Amino acid sequence: MDNQAEIPVEPAKETFSEPSLTQLPPDDVAAIDELGKTYQAFRAELAKIIVGQDDVIEKLAIALFARGHALLMGVPGLAKTLLVSSVAQTFNLSFNRIQFTPDLMPADITGTDIIQETTGGKREFEFVQGPVFANLLLADEINRAPAKTQSAMLEAMQENKVTVLGKTYTLKPPFFVLATQNPIEQEGTYPLPEAQLDRFMFLIEVEYPTAAEEKRIARETTGAAKQALTKLIDGDKIIAFQQLVRRVPVPDHLYDYAVEIVRKTRPGQAESPQWIKDTVGWGAGPRAVQYLILGAKARAALRGNYMASIEDLEAVAPAVLNHRVITNFAAESQGMTSKKIVQKLISEMKDK
Repeated sequence: MDNQAEIPVEPAKETFSEPSLTQLPPDDVAAIDELGKTYQAFRAELAKIIVGQDDVIEKLAIALFARGHALLMGVPGLAKTLLVSSVAQTFNLSFNRIQFTPDLMPADITGTDIIQETTGGKREFEFVQGPVFANLLLADEINRAPAKTQSAMLEAMQENKVTVLGKTYTLKPPFFVLATQNPIEQEGTYPLPEAQLDRFMFLIEVEYPTAAEEKRIARETTGAAKQALTKLIDGDKIIAFQQLVRRVPVPDHLYDYAVEIVRKTRPGQAESPQWIKDTVGWGAGPRAVQYLILGAKARAALRGNYMASIEDLEAVAPAVLNHRVITNFAAESQGMTSKKIVQKLISEMKDK
């Protein structure tokens, strides 16, 4: 009987409390000034490794300080993986990388119970953590795994928890998922489920560098020297800044704008333009409104402003809405992509 596996009593669930704002200046204005300086130092550090991609870096910082996840889309070779690992080094975060492949299983992400032999000769189940247990998780080429494996991250991204064989394990904050995705037209890719796409605050498109940037890349990355990155802040300071961002004031008309533009993406709403009803199958949900407001708050704070503006909201709107607007066959036949639809909608809102 001693050699039979025994199932132990489930251990108490580990919980983590968020730090207070005591490590920031007590005055919110001074705290935002400190956040702005940290952001500028962050950009300067990444510039040692990453050439160009200023908009991508800003969107990543906004998502991180707004406590959201981000999906980077671009062809291979645009330094997406290098950018994410550099972010982890600069912010002194624990970092894990998962290379998604068609044979990847959910347990390869979350971890699983394995049988371990104790000193007394008995065998017991012991949970071995998967790579999801990190502050910053890079899900590389996430759309190269089938939906079953992709969905293993849904609970982690939304609840900061994972459930394995009926047991729930809490992920230590801050927890931030940065996923990279190849264009869906490439061979061996699977479209992400809509429910999982909605968990990402931003869809960030990584474009080819300019000719001047490409020349810099060739000059600076083919030599022997490689600059080391300075660790700026730790996880506790990031959480404190995340709390600060949520305290940034938002004028009431920005809430009206966020609600109006999201509702107009839905073809079933009376206020939707006819061209939306003709080209959109599904529009954005309420989570888009939340991320528009949080993104505007974070962008304002990172730029040293003490209140969110309409410019902040318009700047983050494409990254929030592009992956939440699902086109229909009529749109595809006309060459109307989600990106073009969102751009047209924002333009119409400006012209009002």
